[in-house]
Amino acid sequence: MGAAARQQAIAQNLANVDTPGYQRVDVDFHSTLRDAMASGGSALKDATFSPQRDASAQVRADGSTVDADVEAAAQARNGLEYETLVSVSKARVDIIEAAMGR
Repeated sequence: MGAAARQQAIAQNLANVDTPGYQRVDVDFHSTLRDAMASGGSALKDATFSPQRDASAQVRADGSTVDADVEAAAQARNGLEYETLVSVSKARVDIIEAAMGR
C-alpha cells in the first residue's frame, strides 16, 4: 500500500513537472512502517500513507520544486522495491503452500 501511494505521488509530480509553483510531494512509507512496528503489531493496520510536501527539494526559477530526473530515479527505485516486495511475498506463500502439501 505504501509503495502504491508513493508511485501515485511520483506520477503526480511528473504530471506537474512544468506547472509553475507546483510543490513536489512524496510518501515516506519506510518511516511510517518503522514507527508502526515500534508501536506494536496492532499499529500496523492503522498506518496511513499520505503524500507530504518535500521541503528539501530545490526551488526552480518558476517556483516549482519538481526535477524530472529526480522523479524518474525515484520511480525506478520504487518500482524495483515493489517488485522485490511482491517476490518476497510470493516466496512466503509458496513456503506455506509447500508446508500444507499443495
